[in-house]
Amino acid sequence: MLRNAVLMDHHVLQLKSNKTCCSSFLSSKKTSKDKPFNHEPLTLIAAALQDHMLHDLQLQNLSLASPFRINNKNSCRLVNKGVVKAVVDTGLRRKNVSQQQNKMENDAEEEYVLDPCPPPLSLAQKLGLVEAPSLPLTVAEWNKVKRRSIEQGDSSQPCVICREEFELHPQVLLSCSHVFHKACLQAFEKFTGRKICPMCRKMQYQTRVIHDGARLFKTKCATRIQACWRGYIVRKWYKNIRRTIPPQNIKLRKIFFTEKFEEISNRLLRSYDTNIDAFFSEIDDCIAASRNVLQQLDKKSVPEISEAEWEKIQIQAVRREIFDCPICIMPLCLTNYIQSCPGNSTAPCSRQTVLLSCSHVFHHTCLQAFEDFSFGEIHICPLCRSCYQKRILMC
Repeated sequence: MLRNAVLMDHHVLQLKSNKTCCSSFLSSKKTSKDKPFNHEPLTLIAAALQDHMLHDLQLQNLSLASPFRINNKNSCRLVNKGVVKAVVDTGLRRKNVSQQQNKMENDAEEEYVLDPCPPPLSLAQKLGLVEAPSLPLTVAEWNKVKRRSIEQGDSSQPCVICREEFELHPQVLLSCSHVFHKACLQAFEKFTGRKICPMCRKMQYQTRVIHDGARLFKTKCATRIQACWRGYIVRKWYKNIRRTIPPQNIKLRKIFFTEKFEEISNRLLRSYDTNIDAFFSEIDDCIAASRNVLQQLDKKSVPEISEAEWEKIQIQAVRREIFDCPICIMPLCLTNYIQSCPGNSTAPCSRQTVLLSCSHVFHHTCLQAFEDFSFGEIHICPLCRSCYQKRILMC
């Protein structure tokens, strides 16, 4: 109701501009001396203006002929069941629908005028009381309007009503060269209740469906896709260069060769069977076999020690002045040569003493326990780690 009142005020102001025309028309009728004044033109003018206002305000529910008549379109009608026939679906209509859809898809890029035929003139427009709408634009005039819109760049900018990009949504061009979304313009017309441009306030414009915004959006999308694809190709090419060609910088060059070495090492490890336990067991077997061979060679190459040499070794052991077993740290039971050494005050020992060819002396039981604990057939001295021959000393 508030909107209708505002629109009514607007039309009252518009009709005041036509007051001069009406007054001149009435004065001409009053001043005519040939015929007396008749009230029919005044009644006709009032009816014409009222009808124009009702049509302009789009109040279709009101009717001048019968204002209290209500058109009930949903009234029930009695149906004769004997006359009604069943509808058989043959599929032909469905094919026609699919053909129409294909045709609409093919004609999606075609531009067309939404209102090619202007609305019929009202009585006030026929009498010249209200300005009649302009004639439909020709193809050349539409081309000029479209060229002016392209120069303004309206299709490349967001819609003025919703402030969103046009993208692939339906787009309309007005005869005043302004561009909007079709849905936005329909909503604006429904809200205002009249046909007026949201930008320049031009009345009774003409509309034409165009696809400039969709073309620009497709071009933009294609450009972005091409840019992403080219960037991917360039990055792939650059990574390939970094993997194959060493850089000139010293630090980067060092990192490059380090990564290459790690890559080659990992590739070699992946190509072989890396069973650590089997690998170490194989190494142990090889070491054991090598040790047996060396022991056999040592047995063949080491000659027997004579009595004179054993005496020299015994004298050398006395000079060392060692009176305790290095293994158990207990006193040794020495021979007569060792007991004759000055400063000897050791107590006699019941355990046998053994002399090695390296001039080291041990308890016989301690050395035997050490030999049992060690691996291999050839034994080494617990002190100097050399192969030896032993001789038991008699106390």
